[in-house]
Amino acid sequence: MKKYLLAATAASLLGAAPARANDTMAELKTGGLVFVRSDAVEMESEDLYISEDEVRVDYVFRNTGGADVESIVAFPMPEIEGNPWSDVAIPDREADNMFHFTVEVDGKPFEPELERKAYAVGLDVTELLRQHNVPLNPFAEATVEAVAKLTEAVKQDWLARGMLVRESWDAGEGMQEHDVPIWSLRATYWWRAKFPRGERISVRHRYQPSVGGTVAVTFMEDGKATGESLTEYRDKYCVDDAFLKSVERRAAENPDKVAPFYENWISYVLTTGANWAGPIKKFRLVIDKGAAENLVSFCGTGVRKTGETTFEMTAEDFYPQQDINVLLLKKIEQ
Repeated sequence: MKKYLLAATAASLLGAAPARANDTMAELKTGGLVFVRSDAVEMESEDLYISEDEVRVDYVFRNTGGADVESIVAFPMPEIEGNPWSDVAIPDREADNMFHFTVEVDGKPFEPELERKAYAVGLDVTELLRQHNVPLNPFAEATVEAVAKLTEAVKQDWLARGMLVRESWDAGEGMQEHDVPIWSLRATYWWRAKFPRGERISVRHRYQPSVGGTVAVTFMEDGKATGESLTEYRDKYCVDDAFLKSVERRAAENPDKVAPFYENWISYVLTTGANWAGPIKKFRLVIDKGAAENLVSFCGTGVRKTGETTFEMTAEDFYPQQDINVLLLKKIEQ
């Protein structure tokens, strides 16, 4: 059963859906470590911090079994789909490490392996791209430039394979045809981890999240909260009446009845925590809304305000059953 909380500053718990609006950027879900299922290694604690600038997670694992355990630990990045009709929020489109992911093990920096694969209509086209010296990231400028240099025969083959789509637009030199990458990139950081019998291992990872958003508040019409988006937001972000009244109050202060905010969305895959033995013994979530005038809403239980911009949820013997979706309403600077 969901429980809802709204702080005095109008920050609340919620869980919503992508907004339908012009100038919308979609966020990509990122999340926690994935481990080959074991009944020996348990997660003693997970301390999760989420803001629009950084996601930071501290884990403590303990091997409670009768022998040492060595296994693969992986961090799957969100799948990047080349799509000329969608604007996706990627922190660094040109870098292999697009989310600036870092790892520390027992307080020491650790360099994980990075596996990257490209897929088109479900088929692995990684080697085909490499044979033609085309980068795997479909959004990188270097990729677009490399595709443009391909022979027409190769382009036609890739169009037939579902790797490219041919679009026409004017880039300042009249209408021209452009071949746009539409394959998907799947990337996973991984490393071999050792869990000695009876010992605790601490792991920290950080990265810059994909922050989606739109230029207005999509569930507001004529100064009132309404519409299809509102129904979706109540479910995904647990928007409650107190939160909505706060937004309506701010809209009423403007002659045009427009709420002086724009939306940002952050998603985090929490359910991978269920791969470890048993529940998470101690779980702590901190959401930082960034500025006192911002409003925030997300789903949770027993959330409390701990600072000017921070909200905290704690739980023991925690089984993650749903992912975290955060809605930020940020003030439009006049």
